[in-house]
Amino acid sequence: MGPSGAGKDSLIDGARRILAGDPGFHFVRRVVTRQAIGEDHDTMTQDAFDVAEREGAFILSWRAHGLAYGIPAAAQAHRAAGTVAVANASRLAIPEARRHLAPIHIVAVTAAAEALAARIARRGREDAESLRERLRAAAIELPKGPDVTRLDNDGTLDAGIASFVAALRAVRDQAI
Repeated sequence: MGPSGAGKDSLIDGARRILAGDPGFHFVRRVVTRQAIGEDHDTMTQDAFDVAEREGAFILSWRAHGLAYGIPAAAQAHRAAGTVAVANASRLAIPEARRHLAPIHIVAVTAAAEALAARIARRGREDAESLRERLRAAAIELPKGPDVTRLDNDGTLDAGIASFVAALRAVRDQAI
């Protein structure tokens, strides 16, 4: 998790490629009430999402930036089997995840404000006001605690992916 523009999707995509075939990891496709543009997710309309949420289709859901997001309940089977389930979630959802999904481990991805702004603008999904809103939201404090690994993603994409994969492997190794 981390602010918009921190590189979460890029890190997850890179880790998915590197860890392909490793049964210790499952990369969860979250559900978002927006068309998939530049990120790997499943899409639902808001009405369908609301119904799915009421029917227990998600182990975690939240609202941010005018959208609804959910982690499918199917991820729980991977967790129960001892697999590290990797999902892109919001800081807003962390308290709920800690209460209902423990044990969890949070990789808090961040980057300098200038990098966040440049990355958000480059992906071309937000208008100027939405970009400003996402940068304001970036000021929300990252979670802290023994279940958090902080990853500063200001360097190259390859360096960020390597750090993220190392963090995921450390989580897996702690669980073994």
